[in-house]
Amino acid sequence: MEYMPDFKVHRPETIEDAVKLYALEDNARFLAGGTDIVVNIRRGIEVPDALVDLTAVAELKSIRQDADGIHIGAAVPLQEVALHEAIGRDYVAVVKAAASIAGPTHQRYGTVGGNLCLDTRCIYYNQSEWWRASNDYCLKHRGDVCHVAPGGRFCFAAFSGDLAPAAMVHGAEIDLIGPGGARRIALADLYRNDGMDHLTLEAGEFVAALHLPKSTAGLPSTYTKSRVRGSIDFPLAGAAVALRMDNGFVGELHVALTACNPYPQMIKGTGDFAGKPLDDEALDNLRETVRTQAKPMKTTTIAPWYRRRVVGALARRLAARLAAA
Repeated sequence: MEYMPDFKVHRPETIEDAVKLYALEDNARFLAGGTDIVVNIRRGIEVPDALVDLTAVAELKSIRQDADGIHIGAAVPLQEVALHEAIGRDYVAVVKAAASIAGPTHQRYGTVGGNLCLDTRCIYYNQSEWWRASNDYCLKHRGDVCHVAPGGRFCFAAFSGDLAPAAMVHGAEIDLIGPGGARRIALADLYRNDGMDHLTLEAGEFVAALHLPKSTAGLPSTYTKSRVRGSIDFPLAGAAVALRMDNGFVGELHVALTACNPYPQMIKGTGDFAGKPLDDEALDNLRETVRTQAKPMKTTTIAPWYRRRVVGALARRLAARLAAA
């Protein structure tokens, strides 16, 4: 790690002040728990002139429930989500995802918005300054070549957040706030397939809240992932599954993946399973559907073919477990 560079820190108490302070700086970043961005700053990957700390904005630190569902402020710590009774009852995958992120210390500081906006990761990017310099940097930061796929001009750094796929199988939405005001979009629309620029945020915007809709409350769901060290590491591959069975037949099925692409990926074609039994043949078909659409690259020390096989197996296992329950 490098020494921390000099920068200003603003700690506004309102959303309006946060937007204004960000706009006054030429090179600012929003900060919440800091478990990702502070590491990148110390590695020299991020070099902001100012940080706008959102953790004093009370509006961003609450969880409330109403007739439309559950609304989670972006600065709510992950631990609070993992322990929340109503979320755990109605949106199980979200609680399991929050409880699986890093370790207890990180969960006390890391936030909902931070995990949703987690920077994409790659073994050629998430390294010290001297390591990256000795490798002539990479396409994502200061370099001209993607070392994962040297013949192309595309960055394959993988999105490795846990909350996004878990919330996406429940049809989650988010509130974005910036200089142009507030807007609400589907959580899936926050992401694009680009390892260098994976978020669709406009200049000066930040995620203000995550909304879990009432319409999917109680939909059986779960989440799991594979990683080298189960207590701290980012996922090598992760899967969230939501499944409703009607009298032995699939009524509704949604699958989302993480760590297999530059964006959290909803699996296409799961509607084809509706109205059919989820027997071994169907589960095998689901596994192959997931494997076919997952596109992991050499962004970790673990081979892409292994991660592709693992994520298919995870999705199959979760679907079988929900069907049996």
